[in-house]
Amino acid sequence: MLDVPHRKRRAKPALPVTILRSRPGKDALRERSRAVSSGVSALAFLALATAFAFAKIAAAQGSPTKATSATILVYHRFGPVAADSMTVRTSVFAEQLRFLHEHGYTVVPLRDIVNFVEGHGSLPARAVAITADDGHRTVFTEMRPLVERYRIPVTLFIYPSAISNARYAMTWEQLKQLQATGLFEIESHSYWHPNFHVEKSRLSAGDYQKFVEMQLLKSRQVLERRVGSHVDLLAWPFGIQDEELIAAARKAGYVAGFTLERRVAAPPQNVMAIPRFLVRDCDVGKDFEALLPRQPAPKGSRVLRK
Repeated sequence: MLDVPHRKRRAKPALPVTILRSRPGKDALRERSRAVSSGVSALAFLALATAFAFAKIAAAQGSPTKATSATILVYHRFGPVAADSMTVRTSVFAEQLRFLHEHGYTVVPLRDIVNFVEGHGSLPARAVAITADDGHRTVFTEMRPLVERYRIPVTLFIYPSAISNARYAMTWEQLKQLQATGLFEIESHSYWHPNFHVEKSRLSAGDYQKFVEMQLLKSRQVLERRVGSHVDLLAWPFGIQDEELIAAARKAGYVAGFTLERRVAAPPQNVMAIPRFLVRDCDVGKDFEALLPRQPAPKGSRVLRK
């Protein structure tokens, strides 16, 4: 007898099952709404409490994003060796710029610090301005390439009698080339850099007044004519200034003046006698850091350990 294979019966496909859920009543909806509202209120309260706590900490420690003071650095000339007290080796200047870049300092336009001292604006923490006095030719040959590498603003204080005349000085064409970079601002350092104390002792009161007016006005006029930009900042020759000189400078159209006092700029200060640090060749590492604002370093920047 032959075995006949048993045929399996196909199972019928299951019918789709629809599960019906009853809709919540109005009371249940109201309860759910209250629960959600309570949760949102709790989160909002927690967020406000956290923000308040951070605000108290910031108030106690001081804001790390706004400056309470700023440093203005002043250079004169550069070179491969420090031949005198006014020369900073180019390699040292490069190291100083690298230090600023790596330790969270911001090089700002000098005019921003003028506004800050006057109380008309704020600055980022660790704000620094760079200036160079006199118009020495090494500003063009040595300083310019480093300024262009780091793309930082620099203010040049020029006494026009030397430009294209003195052997050590830049030419007017070089000054225009610096200005064309958009990084160099050209301002006044009087007409021929006199010592006002000496001139006052040897001239009559009337002649001294005329001499001061000439030094301040002629410098502005020549610079504006030669470089084509407005000039209204003044670096006092040898840092010498007094009430009489400040009044004459204001009358001649200057809105701010700069000295050689070694301290930071901070409001409230006399805007016609804003201090600057004269940079020396020995100002490297900790000595250079000592010239700079003491505010906390921004997150991610390197800090020089003592």
